[in-house]
Amino acid sequence: MTALASYSHLRSRLQLALAINAVIIAAEFIGGWILNSIGLMSDAGHNLVDQGSLFLALYAHLLTARPASESRTFGYHRAGIIAAFLNSFILLLTACGIALVGIKRLLQPIPVDGGWVMVIAAISFVANLAIALLLQHGAKDDLNIRSAFWHMLGDAWVSLGVIVSGGAILLTGLTVLDPLVSLLIVGVILRGAWPIFKESMEVLLESTPPGISTSHVAATIEAIPGVKNVHDLHIWAVEPRLIMLTSHVMIVQHHTTPELLQLIQHRITTEFGIKHMTIQLETECCDPDDIHCDLRKLAEQHHEAQTFAHHH
Repeated sequence: MTALASYSHLRSRLQLALAINAVIIAAEFIGGWILNSIGLMSDAGHNLVDQGSLFLALYAHLLTARPASESRTFGYHRAGIIAAFLNSFILLLTACGIALVGIKRLLQPIPVDGGWVMVIAAISFVANLAIALLLQHGAKDDLNIRSAFWHMLGDAWVSLGVIVSGGAILLTGLTVLDPLVSLLIVGVILRGAWPIFKESMEVLLESTPPGISTSHVAATIEAIPGVKNVHDLHIWAVEPRLIMLTSHVMIVQHHTTPELLQLIQHRITTEFGIKHMTIQLETECCDPDDIHCDLRKLAEQHHEAQTFAHHH
């Protein structure tokens, strides 16, 4: 499948997922309200958050197709990361809210009709699982789609838990099982949301991508004949599939610069899979021992320059 076809195919699946999820939300909320089931209503609230997540995922997916511009030289690839971060953060807040309501219902139980809870939760389970399967392929390489996928897959298992609790309530009459399931939902949300929240935060902080060591990259470059030192090394990701590298490389004087530069680029690409890089070759350096650039010094120098200009 071509990139354009894959993009259009994933967009259609996101739109279909939104339509299915809207039906789930309406059924669970109305059913939970009528049956006094906090399990159903909390799952409906979770699905409402997921509806927002799916909207964000779709919007970010549409943005990533836009080309780079003068004001956004990296394009809109970070839109998906921002969507994943917001989705996971909202899910974590939702987990806190559900936990509070669930604890309150544990202390003050309310009668629940287990039979209807099972019916509505079964519908939710089938629909959530269908949405997750729709997004499964796109989740492999896209953090944005992966966040939506795990939301929906988690919802499917949560709905299955509600079915089990409804059956248990029907057989035993223990309505305390309903808020216990809502606390199970909290656990599922935390397990799915936290890794995505952490990964998206690392990308937004421009941390070194997982599996890549800056010291290993520096050592690999310095092992090339003609290279004396690597400093001001930065490795980050615009999004997990787009890893960038910039570095200053001090070389032996009179060495063949074009050939050496090509060798460095080839070594970085083959050993670390980094294809977008900017390498500055130089024969002298003020701080050759600083592998990482101290941005505080640059900020202080900028501040001093502004102060000097202001006084004059």
